[in-house]
Amino acid sequence: MFLIVSRYLIPKGYRGITLFPFVILRNPPDKANKVLVNHEKIHIRQQLEFLILPFFLWYFVEYGIRLIQYKDKNRAYRNISFEREAYSNEFNLEYIKDRKLWGFRKYL
Repeated sequence: MFLIVSRYLIPKGYRGITLFPFVILRNPPDKANKVLVNHEKIHIRQQLEFLILPFFLWYFVEYGIRLIQYKDKNRAYRNISFEREAYSNEFNLEYIKDRKLWGFRKYL
C-alpha cells in the first residue's frame, strides 16, 4: 500500500480513495489518521479479493442499484456493501487481521 496526498484526485466531499495499490488522501494530516487509513486498508483487501478490476465493476453496479433504491447519492454510496463493511469496522484496527475471506458478503 502506498499513501499519496493529492487534493486534486479526490472528489469533493471525500477524504480518500483507494485504487490498489494506492491510497490517495485529500489532506496531509490524514496520513496519521489511523481510522481513515484502516478504512482504506479494508478496501485494499476487498480489491485484492476481487482481483481489482471486478471490484470496481461490482462497486459501480451496486452504486447504481442503491441510487435507484434510495434516490440519494450519499445514501447510495453509504449502502454499497464494500462501504458498509469498511465503515462498520474502521475503528477496529485489528479487523484486517481477523477478517474472513469475502467479509463484505455480510453487508449485502
